[in-house]
Amino acid sequence: MSIAAIVGAGLVGQGWAIVFARAGWQVRLHDVDADRLPEARDLIERQLHALQAHGLLQDAAGIARRVETAVTLEAALAGAAYVQENSPERVDAKRMLFARMDALTGPDTILASSTSSIPASLFTGDLVHRERCLVAHPVNPPYLVPVVEISGAPWTSAQAIARTREILNAVGQRPVVVRKEIEGFILNRLQGALLQEAMRLVRDGVASVEDIDTTVKDGLGLRWAFMGPLETIDLNAPEGIADYCARYGAMYASIGASQAEAPAWDAALLETLSRERRAALPADELASRRFWRDEQLMRLMRHKQRSGDDEG
Repeated sequence: MSIAAIVGAGLVGQGWAIVFARAGWQVRLHDVDADRLPEARDLIERQLHALQAHGLLQDAAGIARRVETAVTLEAALAGAAYVQENSPERVDAKRMLFARMDALTGPDTILASSTSSIPASLFTGDLVHRERCLVAHPVNPPYLVPVVEISGAPWTSAQAIARTREILNAVGQRPVVVRKEIEGFILNRLQGALLQEAMRLVRDGVASVEDIDTTVKDGLGLRWAFMGPLETIDLNAPEGIADYCARYGAMYASIGASQAEAPAWDAALLETLSRERRAALPADELASRRFWRDEQLMRLMRHKQRSGDDEG
């Protein structure tokens, strides 16, 4: 049985543990704060039973037994074929941790980071076996949203990229490869572009927070649940994507010219956003709404699996 070491037992680390355990891997969960491990282990088991209740897996108890906790980093890494690091978003912390992991593992072990913004080149450059180090950035929670962005440093080997992609495919994820290092990788750059325009529309009084969210969830988001923006426009003109661009390119160029400057996320804008969001969802209901979100994601995942869309 293959072993995955999950280093960092927060929400993202817990999600990764579920991903590997449900795929049949033995999982070793480690955190620098060993007191967090029992609670993390309990939360993993609860989520596995929730997934089973939605018909997304079988034998939640058996899967949970494949997740063990490791008090020391050495114990977590022993014999691991794949390591997923989930430490805080600080270059110095990741540099120190990767140096330890590089020294404690064989050269064939993949060392992957869940960082959402830090290029691998900033914390792997001095390692002896830096060619097997990379970013594997998930979407939270990774057991419900399967895309993982693989981004190597200039010295990451093609073999390490290919092997990571193979492993992630095998455990049920949908890996995509970032061909060159760039801040924010792919997902956060796309999300950021939409967020910036949403902020601009709120700031300029064009639309309310609720109406902007409605436009996405009941408009763009319905298509984006099963196709990306480029396939969307390919299907939205009689002759495909070139036809679409010929028809609407001038309009988008004009819109783009008005979007050149990113709006400042200043106190006035944040006050508007917070006021409207807290009116729609009081702060004491945030936690229950997150559980609701995960329930909806489980239902969507089940639909996509049944329709075969996850093969598309």
